[in-house]
Amino acid sequence: MSKKAKNGLELLAIYTIIGIMFIIILYPLFWAFGLSLNPGNSLFGSKMIPDNWSFVHYKWLFFDPSSDYLLWYKNTLIVAFATSFFALVFVTLVAYAFSRYRFVGRKYGIYAFLLLQMFPVLMAMVAIYIMLNLVGLLDTLTGLIIVYVGGAIPMNAFLVKGYFDTIPRELDESAKIDGAGHFRIFFTIMLPLAKPILAVVALFNFMTPFMDFILPRILLRNPDNYTLALGLYNFVNDQFANNFTRFAAGAILIAIPIATVFLFLQRYLISGLTNGATKG
Repeated sequence: MSKKAKNGLELLAIYTIIGIMFIIILYPLFWAFGLSLNPGNSLFGSKMIPDNWSFVHYKWLFFDPSSDYLLWYKNTLIVAFATSFFALVFVTLVAYAFSRYRFVGRKYGIYAFLLLQMFPVLMAMVAIYIMLNLVGLLDTLTGLIIVYVGGAIPMNAFLVKGYFDTIPRELDESAKIDGAGHFRIFFTIMLPLAKPILAVVALFNFMTPFMDFILPRILLRNPDNYTLALGLYNFVNDQFANNFTRFAAGAILIAIPIATVFLFLQRYLISGLTNGATKG
């Protein structure tokens, strides 16, 4: 077999695998979108391509007085933006301190981050519930944000620290010779070079409130404080109504803010990868 034919077969195999993965990923998405266009409420008898499709369920989510979908959407956006912002701030500062400074307890602090990642979040649910109840933050979006931010620090800080470690220390030393202080080095040198990993941290923490169901289920009781995952769950869990088509319509709309943030951060990710290299 010639080299050209071998390369052609390898390319065909790669595209075949990519095509199969696309089908696996897109098939449930097409089904969810098709289900949201079915006029009825039942899952049974629904089609991926309905005969009499309509946007009646989307209209119900936005314009029906009995729908709390927009309220849940607002709550989720508040939690998502707050979690992404505060997690990024704390994670970056903690990672920078562990990467660039030597202090008492640094080694054991790193080990603590590794140790905390070994235990599932469910093990701390009872303690989190009791602590929020003691400080009066149970059944509040503020309490939910604090838990999300606290849970994001160990894993993400270790991840960002590893990226900071790859940035040459000679840049810090050169900046110090020029008279730059710690904060100036942090903001003008470290952050621009760490844009790729910071974009990943911001995106993942933004997605968490949209995807997480267990934590809001435990901490939130008032329907006015529900997030989208918890609110949509009631569409298919209600005793007197199983609105699978409305659930599908609401689930499809969740992708809009996530895709928007991804496209926004992608520009920073690409610029950080192309401009973050050092010369010398």
